[in-house]
Amino acid sequence: MRLQDVDLTDLDYFAANQGYGMFDVLREQAPVFWNPEAAPNHGFWAVTRHEDIQKIDRDSDTFTSEKFVNLEEVDDDLMEIRRSLLETDGTRHRAMRKLLQRDFGAQSLKVYEDFLRGLTKVTLDAALTKGTFDFVKSVSADFPIRVLARLLDVPDNETGQLIAWGNRMIGNTDPEYADVLLDDAESDRYKHLPFRSPAALEVFAYGNELRRKRYGGKGDDLVSKLVNRIPEDGIPLNDRDFNNYFLLLVVAGNETTRHAISHTALALIQHPDQLEILKRSPELIPDAVEEFLRWASPVYHFRRTATRDVELDGAEIRSGDKVTMWFASGNRDSAVFEDPYRFDVTRTKVDHVAFGKGGPHFCLGNALARMEIRVMFEELIPRIGAIELAGEPVRVRSNFVNGLKRLPVTIKAA
Repeated sequence: MRLQDVDLTDLDYFAANQGYGMFDVLREQAPVFWNPEAAPNHGFWAVTRHEDIQKIDRDSDTFTSEKFVNLEEVDDDLMEIRRSLLETDGTRHRAMRKLLQRDFGAQSLKVYEDFLRGLTKVTLDAALTKGTFDFVKSVSADFPIRVLARLLDVPDNETGQLIAWGNRMIGNTDPEYADVLLDDAESDRYKHLPFRSPAALEVFAYGNELRRKRYGGKGDDLVSKLVNRIPEDGIPLNDRDFNNYFLLLVVAGNETTRHAISHTALALIQHPDQLEILKRSPELIPDAVEEFLRWASPVYHFRRTATRDVELDGAEIRSGDKVTMWFASGNRDSAVFEDPYRFDVTRTKVDHVAFGKGGPHFCLGNALARMEIRVMFEELIPRIGAIELAGEPVRVRSNFVNGLKRLPVTIKAA
């Protein structure tokens, strides 16, 4: 890959797993790189080094989320309609985040571990009896969404619909998933909706029916807490706030953990020596989760917008410019990770940026994701006698989510 060939908007590169080649060139030759875009967008700065990603993520005064966090440039008159927790900074962001922050804390989640372990066993029992199966469909997608169903207190038989909604929205650049592709002129009909996806309307309707039933109740599920708690700033969630918060839970509670599990399974197939280490020493799995996350990098990037002129690594960023943090690139930065393209389950001090880097928007569900991944592989690895690919993995056509759509495997039980 040559610098002049780099184009982070070319989704075919990402579908072919060539994104990392572009990141390597950028970190070495242009760590803060101006990437043009097709109209109506105006281009963006791509930040690819771990150190610079950290600076941006922790400085919301200079690099705001208020102008939205994906590459799409949302019309000014639609920003308030589409604004969620992700696109809110300052005191309002803190107040909305704290509504559920304690519920997603490591201590609060401990009560779910037995449930998670039991659910994992059920998922694996059903999958492993098949011998050859799609790991994404039977394991990676099935497990996190059933956890989310428990947290939302909705029936298991509705999880398929939750998965489909997430695919249709997050996969808005993939013809297999999208109702209307993001770059299609028809998407203008839906520009008032998250991801420009009509699936958002279905999610809103579903969430509002749950909201209606739980208003004024004493439920301990996440919907009840969103409906019946008042943020610490004293401003209740309005209809828009609830809709966008609920939609965020549906998407974030499924997509990222699902892809992290899928990529980890693929890594263990491609690095059988590392699988053997974990089979011999399962006590390493809790710490190895951080290497799993570094390796998987389930979200390629998030965007910020400069609030003032600022210089970064010699690049003159102007107020109003889009600035994108490429987390997947930061997780392959040789200045931080020795031999970054080595999948090493014994790696220590894995300072990855898979969840962001400690700023105000650090992933709210990081503790839950870590627990889900840990429990999954604590239960799966001892049950593997042999595992191999049964076909080619198929990737989501996206430069936002680093996902696998299909992962055909054959597993022989231990």
